[in-house]
Amino acid sequence: MFTGIVEELGEIVSSEQLTDAARLTIKGKLVTSDAGHGDSIAVNGVCLTVVEVVGGDSFTVDVMAETLNRSGIGKLDVGSKVNLERAAALNSRLGGHLVQGHVDGTGTVLSRTPSENWDVVRISLPETIARYVVEKGSITVDGISLTVSGLGVAGEPAQTGSRGWLEVGRLPPTRSRTNHG
Repeated sequence: MFTGIVEELGEIVSSEQLTDAARLTIKGKLVTSDAGHGDSIAVNGVCLTVVEVVGGDSFTVDVMAETLNRSGIGKLDVGSKVNLERAAALNSRLGGHLVQGHVDGTGTVLSRTPSENWDVVRISLPETIARYVVEKGSITVDGISLTVSGLGVAGEPAQTGSRGWLEVGRLPPTRSRTNHG
């Protein structure tokens, strides 16, 4: 379980395509400080299992085809910045919201409306998850715990396979400490 509070901005340092999977090496000094084989680390919100800690500041994970197809992980290249979070510790405060790290769908950023103190991002809402998304409810985008500030229906604008859109607001710390910057 995770909270959606990004601990560190990491980087993909290598990617190896396997027959039905990929092996990624990800640099993240904080999340590897106490990581070991078998630990869970959320990478852009996707729960991945540490295969090996490398050099004290990186870790490798194997990502199966199902995960590559259902998430944005398969579109990452070497050099891509990723949001990293270690599994939640139940002996401390749990900010954000409880997150499993299992991706239900992906959307596309439709627009971004900046203001002086925050911005509003509109994201297409996949038909497969639309009924589970509620205004003022929690959602995780790239592993970041956010609150749904608005919902729209198809035609305002919609994309193929989309019921419509959702909106989230992002404060400056979200933009400065995550790959949403």
